[in-house]
Amino acid sequence: MRAARLLYLVLVLSAALIACKKDGPANSGNTGGQADSLTANTLANRVKDSSLAYARDIYLWYSQIPASFNPRTYADPNAIMRAIRAFSREPGFTDPVDRWSFAALKRDWDNVSAGIAQDFGLYVFFRAEGDLRVRLVERNSPAEAAGIRRGWRVRSINGNSSLSTANANAIIQAVYQSASTRFRFERADGTETDITLNAATYSSQPVLLDSIYTAGSRRLGYLVFNSFLGDTSRIFADFERIFNRWAAAGVSEVAIDLRYNGGGFVHVQRKLANWLAPTGANGQVLMSQQFNDRYTRFNETWRFQKLGSLQLSRLFFVVSGSTASASEMLINNMRPHLDVRIVGPAASFGKPVGYFPIPVGDWYVFPVSIRSTNSTGQGNYFTGFAPDRVTADEIDKDWGRSDEACLAAILRFVGTGTFGAAFRDPQLGTATQLQVGRANQGLEGPRFNGAVSWPPATPLR
Repeated sequence: MRAARLLYLVLVLSAALIACKKDGPANSGNTGGQADSLTANTLANRVKDSSLAYARDIYLWYSQIPASFNPRTYADPNAIMRAIRAFSREPGFTDPVDRWSFAALKRDWDNVSAGIAQDFGLYVFFRAEGDLRVRLVERNSPAEAAGIRRGWRVRSINGNSSLSTANANAIIQAVYQSASTRFRFERADGTETDITLNAATYSSQPVLLDSIYTAGSRRLGYLVFNSFLGDTSRIFADFERIFNRWAAAGVSEVAIDLRYNGGGFVHVQRKLANWLAPTGANGQVLMSQQFNDRYTRFNETWRFQKLGSLQLSRLFFVVSGSTASASEMLINNMRPHLDVRIVGPAASFGKPVGYFPIPVGDWYVFPVSIRSTNSTGQGNYFTGFAPDRVTADEIDKDWGRSDEACLAAILRFVGTGTFGAAFRDPQLGTATQLQVGRANQGLEGPRFNGAVSWPPATPLR
């Protein structure tokens, strides 16, 4: 942490130095509002120039950014980072692979990275056309305090009971962008309740559920883990509590449900991997990360340091198209060391790269700058991880129900050695299903997708 703080200081100073070379001071002959405007415009240009300067240096595909690229034609650093994605050509892929470089105001990123949110803590998805469901409720949020549960059906929003994919934009605004919204929900037992949610600031907790199940003669530990961001001391304490309890209970197989986990801190992923690792992996390579050819001196490899006494015979992961980055990194890193099986409704997102925050003015810029690989050198999973068994994402059921499709398939495998009959979606490929899928992409909400590493311990040039 001390090295990271030192690097931040060096980066701030170097960013200022780069910016000063781009523009001279505002014309001292101007006065009043015109001078203020020139000063603000000059500062904005310096931030834009510096944002691109870092990308031209640290971006994995820096050499593909054309010399003609002009950062001053973009609104802000985030627009610049999004624009450079087009220059991320990777062998074996037709389209640019970068879908993630971004920038954020420092105050916003500081809140996101610490798990601080200011909203309802409510996420919704369409189960089918006209059937809007609670997909996720954040811990400590207004939605949790109101007793709302995953699987409840949303019957009306602000008195409007016409909830369809056609008005998805209005649903997004009411659920994710409003300070106060009135809902009518249908509970799992069929009764209805009216709840008004008011946005509030809260500290979310990524452990949504941990439980133990018996299948045949074996015991399965099940963890619903929602993010690799947040209060890491709390997360690490949860890991210790959960894995020690599982070891004492004789758990021999574990399922980590990452279906809505968009990633987060790489070091939290490494900590979880060390709790999951078999004793035989101790000292073996856990993962490596590589920078571009200008910064190979910062490449780094980590080895397993086994935590706890839990010994697993098999490891399951639940994934969906929302499973990204640090979540996928965990799957990739564990595959060479355990029998890993994947279940879920769809392949994971496909993000084998990461970044770290580079301060520029009031912003942090995040140009993709790091590749990750496992102990066998595998890591180019830009198309994600496909499930070994495709299952429905039964958002009409609460977390932890043994008849929920993903968990049920895993329990069946633990007890019998097979997943059972393959899932067939009767809507697969239909226009209605495609329309619901497009609407649900917009209903993902303000979720973070990324793998955030600490900066290297030596300053960038």
